[in-house]
Amino acid sequence: MTNESPKDIMIEARGLSKYYGKFVAVEDLTFSIKKGEVVAFLGPNGAGKSTTMKMLTGFLAPSSGSAKVCGMEVAGNRDAVANRIGYLPENGPLYEEMTPLGLLNFFGDARGIDSSTKSSRIEKVVGQCALETVLNKPIGKLSRGFRQRVGMANVLLHEPDVLIMDEPTAGLDPNQVLEVRKTIKGLGKTILLSTHILQEVPEVADRIILIHQGRLIFEGSPDELKGETSLDQWFNKQTMDAA
Repeated sequence: MTNESPKDIMIEARGLSKYYGKFVAVEDLTFSIKKGEVVAFLGPNGAGKSTTMKMLTGFLAPSSGSAKVCGMEVAGNRDAVANRIGYLPENGPLYEEMTPLGLLNFFGDARGIDSSTKSSRIEKVVGQCALETVLNKPIGKLSRGFRQRVGMANVLLHEPDVLIMDEPTAGLDPNQVLEVRKTIKGLGKTILLSTHILQEVPEVADRIILIHQGRLIFEGSPDELKGETSLDQWFNKQTMDAA
């Protein structure tokens, strides 16, 4: 852990736990993420990554412990937190019959963004996510890479301070991965990013949080792993030894 000022902390988990009966999904998870930091959230399938993200965003209540976003307790401030956070779940739902422009207008209205602000925000996120060439095409006809960018544009629309992304490059081809990586790096946001593509980590992340069986087992910078033979071997060793 680092000694950041409380004002710099944008995401904070303290003793965060989630139980389903006797099953432990997440247990005593503690970490913090400072303003402008991009953190890769790693772990094997079933490690508790998605559960943690849902607790941080208010979609799921913790069994114990606390989650804070922008200094606010998520549990008691769900609406206020929702205004400060953008959540991109894995395979997030999109209305396939809509165009990207129609979708952004729809969600802009749903969020109560006034017309002039909405137009400027749509223009901004379309540029950030490079959607100019597909704005008026049905989302159902778009490639997976473009669909992912539409989802990203949607979560950026209300200018959130914090982004939480669950597997944003899953299922993309190498060219699409590069485009999404470029978009993420250019956002200048505080980002918690779950990924299974370990080669992506040094390219986008300032820090790594690795969990296994719902518990924190490593926290550090990608530079700390430069002596490792490969990220895949390091990941396997960490998660197998912790089993």
